[in-house]
Amino acid sequence: MDMATNASQIRLGDRPLIVCDIDEVVLEFLSPFTAFLRSHSYDLLPRSFRLYGNIVSLLDGSELDKAAVDSFEEVFFANQHLWQTPAEKAVETLRALSDDADVVFLTAMPPRHHAIRRKLLDQLDLSFDLIATQEPKGPVVARLHDRRSLPVAFIDDMQRNLLSVADHVPECLLLTMMANADFKPFAPPPVGSIVAAAGWEHAADLLRAHFSADILKIANPAA
Repeated sequence: MDMATNASQIRLGDRPLIVCDIDEVVLEFLSPFTAFLRSHSYDLLPRSFRLYGNIVSLLDGSELDKAAVDSFEEVFFANQHLWQTPAEKAVETLRALSDDADVVFLTAMPPRHHAIRRKLLDQLDLSFDLIATQEPKGPVVARLHDRRSLPVAFIDDMQRNLLSVADHVPECLLLTMMANADFKPFAPPPVGSIVAAAGWEHAADLLRAHFSADILKIANPAA
C-alpha cells in the first residue's frame, strides 16, 4: 500500500465532498522552499513551471542536478513544520466550507512524511482526513467519491492531477489554484473543464455555486 491513509478508511457524510491538494494550495511551498534553499546557498529562480533546472548555486550560478534537487526536497519535507505556512485565507475558508461539505486532503508526497504533515495541519486547526500518496490522483478521488449522487470538487495546482481526476470522475468540479505569484505566470492555462480560482475566497464562491447547482439538480432531475 502506498497511501498512509487509505481512501477506504475515510467515512464521508451525506453531503458534498471537497478533495484538496496541500502544497501551493493549502500551504505555501515555493516561497518557503526558496527560503530553505537560500539557507543552503542555493536559489530557486522563476524561469519556468518546474523545479528542475531552476535551482542554482548562489556561489557560482551552477544548476543543481535532479538527484541533488530531490535530496533537498526530501530534507525540506522532513522539516516542513519549520518552514511551511498556510496560504492566504486557506485556514478560515476551509473551516467555513467544512460546515457544509466534507474536506479530504490529498497530497502528492511520499507516505513516510505523512506524520509530520499531519502534525503541522493539526497545529493549524486543519484536522481533516489526509492521504499522502505518489499514485495518480484520479483513481484516489474516484475511490473516495465512489459514484455518490452528491457534488464533488477537486482543487490542485498541477494540471496533470486535475486531468487525472477529470478522467476518473468526470462530474467533478476542477479548480486550479496556486499561492506563489512569481511562478503562477508560468503555469499552463486551464484546459477542458478546469476553472482557475484567483484565491481561496474566489474558490469558495465557485464551490458553493457548484454545490448549490448540483443539489438542485438532484432534487429536481427533470429540471
